[in-house]
Amino acid sequence: MENNLISWNDFEKIDIRVGTIITVKDFPEARKPAYQLQIDFGIEIGIRKSSAQITTYYQKEDLIGKQIIAVVNFPKKQIGNFMSECLVLGLVGEGNGVVLLSPNFPVSNGLRMA
Repeated sequence: MENNLISWNDFEKIDIRVGTIITVKDFPEARKPAYQLQIDFGIEIGIRKSSAQITTYYQKEDLIGKQIIAVVNFPKKQIGNFMSECLVLGLVGEGNGVVLLSPNFPVSNGLRMA
């Protein structure tokens, strides 16, 4: 575990923000079951797209309006015919399903993790 230590400066470079999912689409071209998301990160960052392998625990209609936590300063990544613009964070649960990280209470979109 000690070989994986990062410095405080490394950690400060990661821009982790809260956003609200505004659209969810199936992503049949993905290698593993996934959704295409549009997430509102507020005025400063705006709306970003992401692909998320969260189909095990979440139905599309349950995700609309859900606040999530994401890294917003990764480079864009081409996933099939889709360009992902942020990394939605989650925990790998039993059966390899992903449980989304989200705030316990509603907060303003774009708030940075402290």
